[in-house]
Amino acid sequence: MTGDIPFFDLAAMTREVRGTVESAWRCVLDSGRFIGGAAVEEFETAWASYCGVPHAVGVGNGTDALQLTLTALGIGPGDEVVVPANTFVATAEAVVLAGAAPAFADVSQHTLLLTPDRLEAAITRRTKAVIIVHLYGQMPDMAALCRVAERAGITVIEDAAQAHGATWQGRRAGSIGLAGCFSFYPGKNLGAFGDAGAVVTADPALAKRIKVLRDHGRVLGSHYEHELAGTNSRLDALQAVVLTAKLARLDGWNEARRSIAARYHAAFAGGPVRAIAEVPGARGVYHLAVVRVPDRARVQRELVTRGVHTQIHYPIPCHWQAPYRRFENRTLPVAERTADEVLSLPMFPHMSDDQVARVCDAVHEALAGEEHRVA
Repeated sequence: MTGDIPFFDLAAMTREVRGTVESAWRCVLDSGRFIGGAAVEEFETAWASYCGVPHAVGVGNGTDALQLTLTALGIGPGDEVVVPANTFVATAEAVVLAGAAPAFADVSQHTLLLTPDRLEAAITRRTKAVIIVHLYGQMPDMAALCRVAERAGITVIEDAAQAHGATWQGRRAGSIGLAGCFSFYPGKNLGAFGDAGAVVTADPALAKRIKVLRDHGRVLGSHYEHELAGTNSRLDALQAVVLTAKLARLDGWNEARRSIAARYHAAFAGGPVRAIAEVPGARGVYHLAVVRVPDRARVQRELVTRGVHTQIHYPIPCHWQAPYRRFENRTLPVAERTADEVLSLPMFPHMSDDQVARVCDAVHEALAGEEHRVA
C-alpha cells in the first residue's frame, strides 16, 4: 500500500454509519423536533446504560459538561479545583468559566496521569474538587485517588473526554466520580458530526440541576419560568442520532485501537521510543497513541518525509498558557519536561496492518538517523 498515512481517518468511520444516520436524520426532519425530543432522550438513556450509571444529560460540548457540573455543585469564586497541568486547556478553562481557580498538579512520569501523591500535594484549604483527566484514553488508579479525595472532603469529577469505553477494574469511565464529563467532538472515539457533550452521574439531584442549567435555567416542564441563571447548552437531535448510530460500533472500534496500540508497544519496547505506560487494573481505549521521543521536532520532520503524519498532545502545559499563569507559581517538572517529548502517532480504527507496520518502520528509521548523528 502506498500513499501518506494520515494522523486520523474520520471518513472511514463515517462511511460505516452513514446509512443508519441518513435514515435516522430523515425521521428527525419529518418530526421537526431538532432540539431535545425523542432522539436526544434515546441517546441519553443509551449512554447512561453504557457508562453504567442511571443518568446522562446531553449538553453542547465537553467544556460545557465540565463547567455546568462545577456550577451545579456550587463551585465558584473563592474555590479551587485541582487539575493536571498536561491536559487539554478546556479542563482548566471550564474551572475559570465557573468562577473558580485551577490548582495545577503534576503527573506520573510513566503514565502522564494524576497520582495520589500529586493530588495530595495540590490540595489546599480552598480546594473543593478534583478533575481527574483520563488522558489519551486511559484511566488512572481511581481507587487510590478517590481515597485521597474522600479524606480531604473534596468532590471527584472525571474528565472522560478522551476515554469513551475505558475501564478501571471493570467500571466504565464516568461511573466512579460524582460526575463524568464527555466530549463528542468529531475526532473522539465516540464523535458527533459537530460539537456535543454529556454529563453522566448516579446523583439524580445533580442530573436535574444540570438539565435546568443547560436550558436557560428553566424549571423542568416549563417554558417561561426560570429558577436559575443558566445558559444555552442543549444537545441537538441531529447530533444525538449520529451518536446513537456510532455507539453500536464503539466497542468494536475500541478493540481495533487496542490492537494497534499493542503493536506499537511491542515495536518500541526497549528502545529510545517510550510508549506511555499502561496502568495496572485499567483498560484504555487509545484515543491517542502517544510516545516520548528525543529531539521531537527532527523526528516529526523525518516522519513527514516518510509519509507519516503526527500531532502533539500537548506542547504547552496549561500552567504555561497566558490566561492561566497567574494560578501557578511553582514548577511541575514532569508536565514541563514531557511537553517537549510527547508525539502522537497515527491512530484510528480502520488502520490497516500495512499502515501500522509502515509507521513502526518509519519511527525506527527516524530514530536510527538520530543515533548516527550522536555517533
